[in-house]
Amino acid sequence: MMTAHVSRIPAIGLVLVVASLAATSARQPAAPAVQVDADDLGGVVSGAKGPEAGVWVIAETTDLPTKFTRIVVTDDRGRYLMPDLPKAGYTVWVRGYGLVDSPKVKATPGQSLNLKAVAAPSAHAAAEYYPAGYWFSLVKVPEKSEFPGTGPSGNGISPSMETQAHWLRSLKSGGCTACHQLGNKATREVPPSLGKFADMAHAWDRRCSPARRAGTWWAASPSSGASARCWCWVTGPIASHAANCRRRRRGRRASSGTS
Repeated sequence: MMTAHVSRIPAIGLVLVVASLAATSARQPAAPAVQVDADDLGGVVSGAKGPEAGVWVIAETTDLPTKFTRIVVTDDRGRYLMPDLPKAGYTVWVRGYGLVDSPKVKATPGQSLNLKAVAAPSAHAAAEYYPAGYWFSLVKVPEKSEFPGTGPSGNGISPSMETQAHWLRSLKSGGCTACHQLGNKATREVPPSLGKFADMAHAWDRRCSPARRAGTWWAASPSSGASARCWCWVTGPIASHAANCRRRRRGRRASSGTS
């Protein structure tokens, strides 16, 4: 009898622990609402499957002497707060990886404003919102063995580029980026108005030919005389890497526990 009585003690203890945890969970308060002061905007961003964590909420106004924009990021429960906004009328919307911009709504400080995130209809549509730096990071740097360059009739790299380090310095400081944000829409797409081309190399050659004839920035390009080597990386990634948005968004959902 003693043995049977002792063997029941752990089971009874387990039942008591489970019951205690259930009671504690039931007493836990719900997520507090966003407290909004008279000069704040705040609320919750949700999507088709619940709160949206880690998305941007953007508020913009032209009512002030200069254009004013404030951007915040939602927490793991989809909540956001924009504190201490100047008094003005604002246009507010949601942006994020795997999304397209939500419909823009009008708001003034002091409002509680819940917003709806809009899922992108395709990976390509979602990729349109990737920051320029993302596409710039995909640049394919020529191997060290390809320097010095052998020109348009060789490997397409200017003979003036003696080393890989020289090429990188020209690309990142004092060269292309002195005038352009590489990776933005203007440098990663060829306008359809230029026509149809066999490939991106021909398309970029056509697009850059006026500058080449004028002897302007094209002459200083790290791959002077060979548009395929210098520019094709900015157009290919928008298609070949668009699927990344699905993987990135799926990973964000898994890490945050939200949709």
